[in-house]
Amino acid sequence: MAGRVAIVTGVSRRQGIGFAVARELLAAGARVLAHSWTPADAEQPWGADPAGIEGVLEELGGLGPRLAHVAADFADPDAPARVVRRAVEEFGAVDVLVANHARSSLGTLSEVTAEELDLTWAVNARASVLLAQAFAAAHDDGRPGGRVVLFTSGQHLAPMSGELPYAISKGAIHQMTLSLSDALIDRGITVNAVNPGPVDTGYADDELRRRVAQAMPAGRWGRPEDVARLVRWLASDDAAWITGQVIDSEGGFRRWAM
Repeated sequence: MAGRVAIVTGVSRRQGIGFAVARELLAAGARVLAHSWTPADAEQPWGADPAGIEGVLEELGGLGPRLAHVAADFADPDAPARVVRRAVEEFGAVDVLVANHARSSLGTLSEVTAEELDLTWAVNARASVLLAQAFAAAHDDGRPGGRVVLFTSGQHLAPMSGELPYAISKGAIHQMTLSLSDALIDRGITVNAVNPGPVDTGYADDELRRRVAQAMPAGRWGRPEDVARLVRWLASDDAAWITGQVIDSEGGFRRWAM
């Protein structure tokens, strides 16, 4: 990854997947633009990182020649283009897009509202498409290793009827992956999606943590670094022949055991 420029969205908490991905790509030699939107975490039960975004960036090595940061609310339709533009301004190019950000949203069929559906769709699905669009417009096809990595969830493997806005928006990402890959493969840009399965990012209570661990053959949840290693591989030259795939990286998660 030496010399490559990557955008990683959703880098706002040290326990999160985005942080682990950014750290992995930096360790592999890439330059990284880390995106965050702390207000989104602050309104969730797990809260924002106690060290603030400054502490998150410091733990990644601090702002400098290989790490830059941008804050943006993906509910704003102009935000994806601003994020990509910032990467080009900072590093002169962009080679890899990792759209890891997500709005977590609970809601059963009787509870769901049009407003929440629209907001979750905008942040999760619409922003992923617009990020891919802006990335494609900015990418120099003379540079090797054009990569887009999206994030879906397990909604295609088991129902998620208690979090309909989230499941529906993530289902859209699953379905867009193949079509986006077809749109970009002639330019040498691959597009894949990752379903990371249950990952311990600090949101689960003790009972949920116990039940999920029992349903995992390894006896543990996934860790952010498990996901980060897969993303680093998808972003590398070794994965140049892989596109249009949705990869379930779940450690053998047995949903029926839940």
